This record gives sequence, structure tokens and C-alpha cells, in this order.
Amino acid sequence: MLLSKHPGWFKDGEREQLLDPYVDEAGTTYFGRNRVPTEEKEKAVLEHFNRVAPRYDFMNTVLSFGIHYAWKRTAVRMLDIQPDDQILDVCGGTGDLAVYCAQRLGAEGNVYLYDINHEMMRYGMRRYENRALSDRLHYTRGDAEVISFPDDTFDIAMVGFGIRNLTHLKRGFREMYRVLKPGGKLMCLEFSKPVNPLFRQLYDFYSFHIMPIIGRILAGSSRSYACLSETIRMFATAEQLKTILEEIGFQEVTFTRLTNGIAVIHLGRKP
Repeated sequence: MLLSKHPGWFKDGEREQLLDPYVDEAGTTYFGRNRVPTEEKEKAVLEHFNRVAPRYDFMNTVLSFGIHYAWKRTAVRMLDIQPDDQILDVCGGTGDLAVYCAQRLGAEGNVYLYDINHEMMRYGMRRYENRALSDRLHYTRGDAEVISFPDDTFDIAMVGFGIRNLTHLKRGFREMYRVLKPGGKLMCLEFSKPVNPLFRQLYDFYSFHIMPIIGRILAGSSRSYACLSETIRMFATAEQLKTILEEIGFQEVTFTRLTNGIAVIHLGRKP
């Protein structure tokens, strides 16, 4: 029995309805496959992550069979981090990406984990790997659409599996562009549409038949994990996201597909 109706992969025109101009004109956006007023989405996202925070890391590992760690390590390696870099981790959650970056820094380098959700950061702060890097790993609570750092502050700005939760995706990327120094690098790691049609069908079956069951048994919430699958199918394709980043002003934008395109790493540079 299907626990969540499969909404299908959005077409190009449908995906555009999730972008800033359409959202502002309509006054509504999507949370999962439900259309909600724009002012309610932030609240819905906060409630969602408050609910999943206690078992967030555990569930990520179970649902991805641990592959998400390899994706994150690959993304960090591609950044070519220097010992004294100043790094911003937007929508940083419990801090996997921030930790991998901090491990590559020297005494002068810093990572600022930035997230609107206090519960996610609180659980991250408790982890041994975070505490072991407390001299270079810092936490700031704030809105990714209005980043509370000055212009030209960071050598690297990154976001991992968080940008699709923003009400205004382009506004979030513009803020990352603003706080980067000239020559600074952007990295976005996000879910995307698998390339192979057969693999995509298997992925859809797993997402809408298996994941909600696991979510209900292990985390007490099937709906939270069905919602995750829905947001992925509405999000921009790798090619569309590349175009968005170039329109904002990033140069040398590239993308690398991982695991047949389940996840994609986008890299760009501020001129």
C-alpha cells in the first residue's frame, strides 16, 4: 500500500512556480506537495526540523545507507580548502559539512555554521566530532534569506541539502553571493533527478513505499519523510540550478552528479 501519493517529477514550468518571482506574485509556495501561504512556510519548515532533529543524523544514515557521508566528503574535497579559509555553512543543521571543512583548516581558519533551527544546531553541538573542533567551529542562528554577516566576508559559502527548504531560493543564493569575497567559492550539494529511467523508478518506489515506513517505525513520523521525497521532485534540475547560479552572477559554474544523479554538487565562483 502506498503511504504517500507520488506527485511525479515536476516539469520545467511547474518548477519555475517555486522560484522567487512566482512565489511573490502568488503569495503562496509549496511545502511538500501542499501549497501554503509564503509566510507560513518558514514556520512549517521549523516545525518539521524540530520534529526530526533528535534522530536526524541517525535517519539520514539509515535512509541513505550511509552514502550521504561519501557525498559530503566528495563535495568538501572539491572545494580545495586552504588552512586559513573563512567558511560559511548555510542551513548547516547538525554540522556534517562544517566538521569535514573544519578538519582541513589550520589555526587561522574558521567555519560558521548558520541555521534558522536552534534544535538542529543544539543536537549538533553535542556530537563528539563537533566538540573536538570547537576552536574553529562556530554557530549562528539566522535566516538564510537575510544572512547576518557583512559583504565580502567569506572565502567559501556552502549549503548542503537545505536550499530547497527556503521560501525564496534565489534570495538565499544572492545572500551567499553577497557575503563571499571576490574570488570566493560557492558549493551547493542537493538532491536531484536520477538520470537513468529504470533507476529513477526504483528510487521512486523506495521514496514513497519504503522511506515513510522506516520513518514511522524509527522516527515516529511517516509524513516527515514523505514530505522530503516530495520536495526533491519539485526542485530544480542540475541544469536549471546551474542557470540560476549564473543569472545571480556566479562564474565558472559546474555540476557533478553523484550516484546516478540522486545528488548533485554545484560549484561556482564570485568574480
